[in-house]
Amino acid sequence: MIKRTIVIDTDPGQDDAVAMLLALASPGELEVAAITAVAGNVPLERTFDNARRLVELAGRPEVPVYAGAPRPMFRDLITAEYVHGDTGIDGAVLPEPVVPALDDDAVDVIIDLLRERPPGTVTLCPLGPLTNVAQVMVRAPDVVDRIQEIVLMGGAFYEGGNTTPVAEFNILVDPHAADIVMRSGAPVVMMPLDVTHRALVLPRHLERFAAMGTPVGDAVHGMLDFYQRYDVEKYGIAGVPLHDPCVIAYLLEPSLFSGRHCNVTIETGSPITMGMTVVDWWGMTDREPNCFYMRDVDSDGFFDLLADRIGRL
Repeated sequence: MIKRTIVIDTDPGQDDAVAMLLALASPGELEVAAITAVAGNVPLERTFDNARRLVELAGRPEVPVYAGAPRPMFRDLITAEYVHGDTGIDGAVLPEPVVPALDDDAVDVIIDLLRERPPGTVTLCPLGPLTNVAQVMVRAPDVVDRIQEIVLMGGAFYEGGNTTPVAEFNILVDPHAADIVMRSGAPVVMMPLDVTHRALVLPRHLERFAAMGTPVGDAVHGMLDFYQRYDVEKYGIAGVPLHDPCVIAYLLEPSLFSGRHCNVTIETGSPITMGMTVVDWWGMTDREPNCFYMRDVDSDGFFDLLADRIGRL
């Protein structure tokens, strides 16, 4: 497997946290060139602090963390403390960051990285709203063709939405940013609710993390134990969908996932369907395919990978 250089753009969030740890536990396959924070699950001050704490927890303080957009491009910020708790990562007490906070703007950092590295060698991994990524494209259109791939968590179609009847949270927070990304021409792989709802954290998975007996295993167990309460109560399902780690798992073992190359369009006008990802799965329009849209995952293989890598930290 060829080692990938990635930027993780994130709004931690317990599932973002697990995704970050999965990437940081896989240095043989992934070079995490930067982690960039965006406002989403909780405000930017929290997401930036959470990302720095997670780097510290993973024992990877050399990985730089930068703060990006504090709000969506054109809308007021929607947050999700009702799911993630006031800190965004309730359920675990993470270590204080030792490395000083960096002042560089996350959007400029991504632009510089894409210009400095050879074309087609940097993959962007957005785990939250797409505000930072869209601002990269607006500020520096020349870097779009230099992106190897954008592998993102967001969207929903067959599963419906998790924030409105039709919209998934990450897309709804900043649908205009998502629209810019989907129209950019950059290669996009989308991990929507249609696939992440097939990766449910069940009691047996929680037990595997608790049994590790490590600070990271304990933190993952605590975060996911807290995180599951909302979805179990709200939807009556057996466990919480583990959304964001699907992005990193795809980079490590793409054979775990299956989907189709099709057109995905973002609704930005209707107050009823704002943020909907309209997926032309059956080719009903003449719109060009712009996204590899995932529909299924080998759940057992996914959790085996996750437990193996988290156990290495």
